[in-house]
Amino acid sequence: MLMRFVIAAALAFAVLPAKAQNFPSRNIHIIVAYAAGGTGDIVARLIAQPLGEALGQTVVVENRAGATGAIGTQAVVSSPPDGHTLLLGQTGEISINQHWFANLSYNAQKDLIPVALASVVPLALVVPAKAPYENINDLAKALLEKKPLTFASAGTGTPGHFAGEFLKLRAKANLTHVPYKGAGPALNDLIGGHVDMYFPGFPAATPLLKSGTVKLLAVSSAKRSGAAPEIPTVAEAIKDPNFDLTLWQGFFAPAGTPKPVVERLNAEINKILGTPDMQAKLREAGADVRISSMEEFAAFTKSESDKYAQIIKESGVKPE
Repeated sequence: MLMRFVIAAALAFAVLPAKAQNFPSRNIHIIVAYAAGGTGDIVARLIAQPLGEALGQTVVVENRAGATGAIGTQAVVSSPPDGHTLLLGQTGEISINQHWFANLSYNAQKDLIPVALASVVPLALVVPAKAPYENINDLAKALLEKKPLTFASAGTGTPGHFAGEFLKLRAKANLTHVPYKGAGPALNDLIGGHVDMYFPGFPAATPLLKSGTVKLLAVSSAKRSGAAPEIPTVAEAIKDPNFDLTLWQGFFAPAGTPKPVVERLNAEINKILGTPDMQAKLREAGADVRISSMEEFAAFTKSESDKYAQIIKESGVKPE
């Protein structure tokens, strides 16, 4: 009996490496939980081809938008945990939704395994071209003087919304939130001078900066962006090193995915991110590359989740 138990245990332990050795055995699908054309979609498609070449299988990017990222995320959570279905997860569906929606169908911390952080995109604090502020110090002065100002967002619960709320908290400013149904309408009203400021993702602001219809005053990350190193941070202006809100993109696998599979995916994605070509492409898109171990990425997502939970608690904002 003892010998049978030993043999059975040995066979059980042998299954996991065998599965890892056979990975991948078919096409890999990367789910992006938002519409095509966004920052996450750009990052997924840039990495998909070289990842497929490294793994010897086709990597397909699928967009499953809706419910602030919940639909696409749930699709991955419900997939077989074998590494063939991955989520290109971002700030909202991973670090915000669980604190924002009462009946969310998934728990990002329990139902997903962080595989690899890919990039971090700062939010761009922009104002209309005709605004009286020439730099972030001018705006900071108006905020500290309690001048009544409005800030746009692409909708309640988005990173841009929380960036405005966090600025209101830290600067003790007289700021009013004006939510829109997407970045496009928000930017249009900003250009028209109907709102005073907006925190879109850097890639969304880039065409308007080039056309001169908006002015970039600062970025929301704790450190200056490699895409615009000459632009100061909000943290510098209000002298608060804790002001650090970004859009970030990373890969996740369903909980239960074998560790050797996750380790291989982490290694291959990090190799791709480490190439000068990929770093140049992501920087052109307004993203800063972040290479991390699985443990580092898990700690990062936990800290991001804790940060937004605290912002929601302190600000008292609720879903509209």
